[in-house]
Amino acid sequence: MTIRAVVRGVGHYLPERIVENAEFEATLETTDAWIRTRTGIERRHFAAEGETTSQLAIHAARAALIDAEMKPEDVDAIIVATSTPDFTFPSVATMVQAGIGCTNAFAYDVQAVCAGFVFALANANGLIVSGQAQRVLVIGAETFSRIMDWEDRGTCVLFGDGAGALILEAAQGTGTVHDRGILSTDLHSDGRHRELLYVDGGVSTNGKAGHLRMQGNAVFKHAVQKLSDTAHKALAKLDMTGDDVDWIVPHQANLRIISATAERMGVPMERVVVTVQDHGNTSAASIPLALSVGRDRGQVKTGDLIVTEAIGGGLAWGAVALRW
Repeated sequence: MTIRAVVRGVGHYLPERIVENAEFEATLETTDAWIRTRTGIERRHFAAEGETTSQLAIHAARAALIDAEMKPEDVDAIIVATSTPDFTFPSVATMVQAGIGCTNAFAYDVQAVCAGFVFALANANGLIVSGQAQRVLVIGAETFSRIMDWEDRGTCVLFGDGAGALILEAAQGTGTVHDRGILSTDLHSDGRHRELLYVDGGVSTNGKAGHLRMQGNAVFKHAVQKLSDTAHKALAKLDMTGDDVDWIVPHQANLRIISATAERMGVPMERVVVTVQDHGNTSAASIPLALSVGRDRGQVKTGDLIVTEAIGGGLAWGAVALRW
């Protein structure tokens, strides 16, 4: 018998405030056209004053529970992927647990920046396959607007806030690629490239939250190669290629990265779920947001083979192949 971690529910939440590119023209040497041309981003959502990452996560979790027709007490574990927690501790996951009443669940956070949700999915899959949990709530939630340098036009126009959630449940499979659920994972890290993408603050350095710093051109080059390579590796474990993929649901960082990665995988853009134009880069939240929106649009359907991949600071990157 093969145990698979099958998606039973999905949901997302976006803060009410929508920030169009044109808003940046008043404070930065930039234009709507410049941002669109270089990133594909048209707008993003920013959390309201006092609105926290855990609050966004709770909204997304509740939406996923409704979609799965489950109660909070049905959940055995909660994993939250985030780089912008409410506090140094406790974890966002435990705050979500309390917020939605998952009295039977253990909870913890995963931090792999923009790749966080891929790492969280791999964690959840391990819990389910090993029998430690039957149902796992996996959330990506971020308030990156809290760590932006609003004078750095190369970074502050890129990011947004939001949350997305999936509920995975153990189900018996046949052990073939036709099973629903997570079929393969592929994870990587390389700490030698820390200076390419990081936040210049922390508890044991300067005691500040800090601001995001990025070497955009270098990150772009790493992203295209590493994202396509990890996606190919996840598929190769299944003896499959890009031709077998129904949808790529990538980390929504930059439209040029998304397009170049799809081209290297041999998958046309018509089979790529793109939400970056409306959300910007929401880091660990971008993949579950895109999965939820893609499902709502009627793009992602039951039985579809999906590859999702992401890269973030660390560097950390990886991919998951799953059948919806």
